[in-house]
Formats: sequence, C-alpha cells, structure tokens
Amino acid sequence: MLVPMKPTVLVVDDEAAVVSLCKRILEQEGFSTLTAGGSSEALKICKHHPGSIEVLLTDLVLPPPDFSLASGNNEFPHVHGHELAIRALRMRDQLRIVLMSGNIDKELAGYGIQKGSLPFLGKPFETATMISFIRDALSSPPPTLEAFRNQPGTRPAGSDEWFD
Repeated sequence: MLVPMKPTVLVVDDEAAVVSLCKRILEQEGFSTLTAGGSSEALKICKHHPGSIEVLLTDLVLPPPDFSLASGNNEFPHVHGHELAIRALRMRDQLRIVLMSGNIDKELAGYGIQKGSLPFLGKPFETATMISFIRDALSSPPPTLEAFRNQPGTRPAGSDEWFD
C-alpha cells in the first residue's frame, strides 16, 4: 500500500489537552489529523470517514463516560485503547497502531499485553519521539488481527466486556 503524501492520523485520548497537543504537533509536521475524545467516537470515525486513515494513535486507558457494558450488538462501544485498536483494524485492515500510556509497564501488565508486540509511546513524550513513532509505524506493515489474537488480554469478537 502506498502511503499518501499527507498521511492521516486518528488521535484518541480522553484528555482534550493531549488530543490538542498531538493534533498541533502532527499538523506542523505535515500530517492530516482526525481527533476523538474516546473509543466510541473513534470507531464512528473509522467506519464513516470517507478518506484513508493510516495511523491510529490512541491512549491505552480510555475510561468510558459512565459505567458501560460492551456487547456484540453495540457497534461503537466504549473500550480501552487495545480493544479499540482491534476493532478499528477490523474496519480498516491497513491501519497502523501506536498506543500511548503514562505508565507503560503497569498498563501493559494490567491489560495482559506483551511488551514489544505493538509500538507504545510513553507519556509525557518529546515531540521528536512522537513523530518518530508515527513515521516508524508508517514505514512498517500494518499489524494483523492474528497478532492481537495472540495477546493474553484479548477477548473474542462479540464477547461481553466489563469496564472499570
């Protein structure tokens, strides 16, 4: 797949300041951006955005606005960043993924994700580091759903999932 001259990055974080900062940095570097304040909004963008989306840059911890249950009949549930990546990749199989977290080791362990399986950007981050992660993701092949299935914290599609 050829990457467009101005690749699009979907930035997802529940902190508006982080979304705004990432958007500003990415656009200064020549990227096009889409933004979402949570997973439900991000999934709607993935489904309905008419153009391409090359990279999903998402926080790993995306608390729902209220206690919620994601089930197979809810197409746009509030889920954590890893599950968002899986659902987004099902919609757009050429999507590259970069996860962000303030405490990578703790968050990875909490979600049962193996370190090194996906790019993880630690917060706070330097501008150059974030841009490097995005450029590295663009130069790499998109992850496969099989790579996600091999993660111990991954649940099958359509399974019920409780959120804290």
